[in-house]
Amino acid sequence: MTEAATKSVSNSHKTSYDYIIVGGGSAGCVLANRLSEDAHSQVLLLEAGGNGRSLFVDMPTAFAIPMASKVFNWGYYSEPESSLDGRAMDAARGRGLGGSSAINGMVYVRGHARDFDEWESVGATGWNYQNCLPYFQRAETWMHGGDDYRGGNGPLGTSNGNNRKNPIYQAFIDAGEQAGYGLTDDYNGYRQEGFGPMHMTVQDGVRASTRRAYLEPARSRANLTIITGAEVDRLVVTEGIASAVVFTRHGVEQRVTARREIILSAGSIGSPSILQRSGIGPASVLQQAGVRQVHELAGVGENLTDHLEVYFQYRCRQPVTLNGHLSPLAKLKIGAQWLLTKTGLGASNHFESCGFIRTRAGLEWPDIQYHFLPGAIRYDGKAAFDGHGFQVHVGPNKPESRGHVRIKSADPQQAPAIVFNYLATEKDREDWRICLRLTREILCQPALDEYRGDEIQPAVDLSDDDAVDAWVRANVETAYHPSCSCRMGALDDDLAVVDPDCRVRGLGGLRVVDSSVFPQIPNGNLNAPTIMVAERAAALIRGETMQTSVAPTWIADDWQTKQRVGDAVRPLNDDLLRSAP
Repeated sequence: MTEAATKSVSNSHKTSYDYIIVGGGSAGCVLANRLSEDAHSQVLLLEAGGNGRSLFVDMPTAFAIPMASKVFNWGYYSEPESSLDGRAMDAARGRGLGGSSAINGMVYVRGHARDFDEWESVGATGWNYQNCLPYFQRAETWMHGGDDYRGGNGPLGTSNGNNRKNPIYQAFIDAGEQAGYGLTDDYNGYRQEGFGPMHMTVQDGVRASTRRAYLEPARSRANLTIITGAEVDRLVVTEGIASAVVFTRHGVEQRVTARREIILSAGSIGSPSILQRSGIGPASVLQQAGVRQVHELAGVGENLTDHLEVYFQYRCRQPVTLNGHLSPLAKLKIGAQWLLTKTGLGASNHFESCGFIRTRAGLEWPDIQYHFLPGAIRYDGKAAFDGHGFQVHVGPNKPESRGHVRIKSADPQQAPAIVFNYLATEKDREDWRICLRLTREILCQPALDEYRGDEIQPAVDLSDDDAVDAWVRANVETAYHPSCSCRMGALDDDLAVVDPDCRVRGLGGLRVVDSSVFPQIPNGNLNAPTIMVAERAAALIRGETMQTSVAPTWIADDWQTKQRVGDAVRPLNDDLLRSAP
């Protein structure tokens, strides 16, 4: 777009700032805080949604409510996915201050150390683990205090839950050990691989969204302006420099200019869409959408990646699960306790134990992740069946399949075409077959015998590849981890959108800082690495001396030849594959 292409505008606020941040989500709130620490910099944060405040956002156990709300969720869906029987998949993204950190499950997983070494190996120079670790630490206040891996003085409160007294959490960890996998006291520290307690972005019983952790402490700064309800249409590019942002608020189009930089932090769906509406992207996509090209950049919107998951669900033989707390009266009691004391079941996301394992020998680091839930509960918060039950969320975390985000028109009110191409490769399908077989073996260990009743799902013959594939196609769900759609890379990478300083290639005054710049999807949930990227990008923007660490990390000595350890390295039991006991 050119200056002449903009419409008349009306403004009731300043029209020029040093930095304009587009998107007040997980990354945008971090940037707003860190860039406004410099009192000489005028910072504007634009957010399409509202203020992000709600009782149901703050209460950890209520996260299904804001996720289902049009107020807090953009409501995106994918196009019909050809490898999932034509299913259109939910692609929920946070809307409002805090973004997806206000509607997610609050699971805090940084990813494996080698994920970030992998980023550097594919062209993201400087983004190896030793360089990223200090920015994970800078972000965090870990409930047990800082050390060589964890932060002790950062804005983001992290904890390991408050309900580990439920014995079934430990039973799951013990089952993982009995199946031949190791234990880890801190999967975000020295060792990720193994089974142990899971961590969450909950502090003092309240969700630690980036709005609460980063933005609220910075609100009173005179040099920080926050505008909500600002739906960004496009960027203005003048002589190769991104100079202004055009947005609509209360039905009036407005424009603000940047003296230094514009930073897109609208997420893996929003950021590529805004770039494309601004005429920045693949020529064919822009032409089909009726947008005049300003700068060709073939990778904008490409390389979209996501994690999938399924639930293994079992009936529970003992009345110790969350299914005993789902009646209206029980929920009222939970809510009242949380309102008064910020304690009890309301203060947890209930994912309080977990595991990370490898699908096969020859993998240097894990590619399967487990979230254990002591209840059989749907995402809408309702029981999956009558009676007590438990479930494990599981899926392979290093998919090959790649998709895209492509605008359909220049109208910002029209959602883009989102295609993930889930399960498009044979490796991805084979990873799922292995994943389900290993999971049933773990869940059938003696540690769970006193709790495990009938297997509700998958309840299929896991030795039959066709049956497994069909069940996965019909039942798999997104883990809500879209990423990599404006990926970071080297100058000779034609599909790289940003350089290792997060600057958009070929343009001045413009960066992208959010999960869209991930070169590869990490082994874990995305909120923690998104916050880290924003912390490190803010340091780059401010010209700080970049920090590094020398802390070692654990890799299995026998990863090239063994998957499990000790005498548990054995073929899976054929009878167990055909049917669960």
